[in-house]
Amino acid sequence: MNEMKRSIFLLTAGWLTLVSSTWAQKAWTLDDCISYALENNLSIKEAKISTQSAEEDVKGAKGALLPTLSASTNHSVGYTPWTSSSSEGGVSVDKAYYSGSYGLNARWTVWDGNKSTNTVKQNKLNREQSRLQEQITANTIQEQIAQLYIQILYLNEALKVSEQSLETSKKNEERGQQMQEVGKMSKADVAQLSAQRATDEYNIVEIRSNIAKYNLQLKQLLELDVHEAFSVATPDIPDEQVLAIIPSLDNVYEQAVAQRPEIKVEELQVESNELSIKMARAGYLPTLSLTGGVGTSTGSRSNDSFGSQLKTNFDMSAGVTLSIPIFDGRQTKTAVSKARLKQEIEKLEVIYAKDDLYRTVEEYWLDAETNQQKFRAAQTTELSEQHSFDLLQEQFQLGLKNIIELMTGKDKLLSAQQNKLQSKYQTLLAQQMLKFYSTGTLK
Repeated sequence: MNEMKRSIFLLTAGWLTLVSSTWAQKAWTLDDCISYALENNLSIKEAKISTQSAEEDVKGAKGALLPTLSASTNHSVGYTPWTSSSSEGGVSVDKAYYSGSYGLNARWTVWDGNKSTNTVKQNKLNREQSRLQEQITANTIQEQIAQLYIQILYLNEALKVSEQSLETSKKNEERGQQMQEVGKMSKADVAQLSAQRATDEYNIVEIRSNIAKYNLQLKQLLELDVHEAFSVATPDIPDEQVLAIIPSLDNVYEQAVAQRPEIKVEELQVESNELSIKMARAGYLPTLSLTGGVGTSTGSRSNDSFGSQLKTNFDMSAGVTLSIPIFDGRQTKTAVSKARLKQEIEKLEVIYAKDDLYRTVEEYWLDAETNQQKFRAAQTTELSEQHSFDLLQEQFQLGLKNIIELMTGKDKLLSAQQNKLQSKYQTLLAQQMLKFYSTGTLK
């Protein structure tokens, strides 16, 4: 039996180790990152709790429409030192005595100018706004993830270009040393080739450092342990995807206005303020309430039994209260005026929100258009510079070109490659953001 338990333990431990290792080695796609963040990001969890709190406010407002019922009891002991103890008419008169009372009281506000019902409606709007704020938080996190993810993809590809550049620099340095040995190149020229190789090595270190930095930021958004191994998947992104047709600015904006939660939140706030005006105007209207209660009492000075006293002293009451406001020191009028002014501000906030949205969409649209054009030009430039550098390298190997011409050609090629990569991934990011703002999804 002990051997069986030991085997089960070892198998379980091995399975957990395998799962942990597999998860650590997992290459995260953009979909993986977004799905994980939506479940684990602390800001999103906090927003969900706020939505739950808003739901409780709705329940509380609905409960306020119902009658209230309360039970009360009071017990006291008294002492009258100058009263003579006696028994008169069946009533015991003692210096020390006890009394108690018991009651049930109910109250129901039948009508308060619809203030309570409008409060329910307003809390429902607040609940919906809280849900939209939750979406806003989730959208912000997704946007940040996409930006970091594409930046990492760009740096990963830039790293490959720099590594290729380093290999070329090493070969040129080796060739330069060989030419120096046979007297065809000076030490100064070889030193320049060595400096070029060192510069490429420095660039690689810097790119790797930036990749680590952006990986850390992405892990923090995902709420992953900072010490956990993490890497993103590198998808194959064909040039056709980068050169895809960019939708019109007006079309993206119209779809964004229809579905972005930022606009819906402001529009709901206008509705909520309409209810605030009605609630403030309820101060001009009367309030009608119903009250009722039952009660009884007991005391030690009575010679009747406890049960008999409860029955004898039992009473019931019911009443109607009508409260009519006449003059309240201008409080209601001030409240109505301020609610109307706030409504005007909220209408302006809707306009501001739409303007901000348009500016954001327009910036992404311009980025997509501009960088797509740059990418087309960079494709041609890279081919030309690659062909030119290949010729320069052949001529350098034969001693027909000097070190300055070779390094200049290499710098031009590297610049063309970097420009192509930069425009490629800036276009890709802008395309993804336009899709996100028009459809609400990055997946």
